Amino acid sequence: MSLARAPKLSSYLSGAVLAAVLGLSVLTASEASASSTGFRQAVAETAWENEAVAAYYRANGYEPLWTTQTPEAEARRRALLQALEEATMHGLPDMSAKAADLVAQMRAVRSTRDLGAVEVALSRALVDYALDLQTGMIDDPTSIDEGIVRVKHKVDATGFLRGMESDRPFAFLQSLVPASTQYRELLREKLRLEQVLASGGWGPTVPVRKMEPGDTGPAVIALRDRLVAMGYIAPNASGSFDAELEDAVRRFQSEHGLEVDGVAGEGTVAEVNRPVTDRLKSVLVAMERERWLTPNRGTRHILVNQTDFTAKIIDNGEVTFVTRSVIGATSNDRRSPEFSDEMEHMVINPSWHVPRSIVTKEYLPKLQSNPNAHSYIEITDSRGRVVNRDSVDFSQFTARNFPFAMRQPPSGSNALGLVKFMFPNKYNIYLHDTPQKSLFNREVRAFSHGCIRLQKPFEFAYALLAKQTDDPVSFFQNIIASRKETKVDLQVKVPVHIIYRTAFIDEEGRAEFRRDVYGRDAKVWDALQRAGVALPGVQG
Repeated sequence: MSLARAPKLSSYLSGAVLAAVLGLSVLTASEASASSTGFRQAVAETAWENEAVAAYYRANGYEPLWTTQTPEAEARRRALLQALEEATMHGLPDMSAKAADLVAQMRAVRSTRDLGAVEVALSRALVDYALDLQTGMIDDPTSIDEGIVRVKHKVDATGFLRGMESDRPFAFLQSLVPASTQYRELLREKLRLEQVLASGGWGPTVPVRKMEPGDTGPAVIALRDRLVAMGYIAPNASGSFDAELEDAVRRFQSEHGLEVDGVAGEGTVAEVNRPVTDRLKSVLVAMERERWLTPNRGTRHILVNQTDFTAKIIDNGEVTFVTRSVIGATSNDRRSPEFSDEMEHMVINPSWHVPRSIVTKEYLPKLQSNPNAHSYIEITDSRGRVVNRDSVDFSQFTARNFPFAMRQPPSGSNALGLVKFMFPNKYNIYLHDTPQKSLFNREVRAFSHGCIRLQKPFEFAYALLAKQTDDPVSFFQNIIASRKETKVDLQVKVPVHIIYRTAFIDEEGRAEFRRDVYGRDAKVWDALQRAGVALPGVQG
């Protein structure tokens, strides 16, 4: 390996500064006259295990970033050690032991090779910390659950080291904190919940029974006390389920994705009784998930939060459209995946080309019992010709050798309704209308085969088309009236982010929570614990 000539050791060490700031031992004159290539050789040999660190030092000729006696290097060391000490503030593992190890390593320096090893150790600590903070601690989210197919956004880790060359290292490290509003507000909620936890939580739980306006008794008092502690109602001595308590219950229900009826049924009481630790876990998981997402969401983008059962259009950070949604059912083969893509077009008056998995698992057994089952769906051969059902013996086929496809022509009763919104992907997931409108009135809306159904698909289409036509309503309705299957390209592709958040901050800045409908957040939390994340207490 070719190394540039190393500076004298005296340029790295000046006793007073390094001993005070780093705890580095001061070398003797004889030690300082050791091999001039020792430092750079040590850096080269130690850095190779981390590609980003190795690339940085190859590019800068193995010059020191941390281990000189300059005020700039001193500030870098201070900034890094402080960031490691404060890592738990961002829901990262406690890195104070790592900081202590670095200090101990610095104090143990006795040679230029030791100093080179310290140089690399500091750089590796920075890269590890910055990657955790910017892209998440979990290296591969897809390994946690088969429905998490999101690919984490990538960063150039050498840029972290280049950034520390700044004369304002504290400001640079602060700039690494994810800048999204969600992350910043989730961080605020995390700190609030930690304070609640430290003060003992929200008090005794509420007896699980139905309570409604007019009720009295110990359970009502317990409900009031719990909601007082949670900030939904001001303290008072009332022992009845009065209008004020009903309003508090409604607010709680709204902010937890429950049916807003003002009645504290078993489902509502169960959520009221959730401990602070549960809510804090949800926030920590949401912060980790926020790190996975690209910071460049799109000036205009579509956001589907599966646990909230909603789809939104976001323009310049503001919600400009929202509708209820139905997501995949909770069985393993029907859960909606979470990923990002780009919406390219919509199809008005769509045909439903039945996915083969549905054809073979659901329809073939019925055809074998009754060839005319689901007669509104066409059966077609490999050339697209409609097959006469009476001429086929369906009993001879299995899921593996069934040779036909199935298609439902455009109609108001089509499984896709009258419009679908396409962002072509290998999971065959898209957004669409549905004739099953009653499902949108359910509290938990997990019923589909995986695609996302919209309660207001026409209005959703109008909002998208408004960017490319002066009269989106007439444009859309004229095509509907034609009854012809029509593809309409979006002139500008719109990013689509299908996410899964059981904790999020709403448009008014309030923290809201949802149930872990697929159990994915529990798995993410387990992974975070394995990575070293811990709660500050156990009271709830």
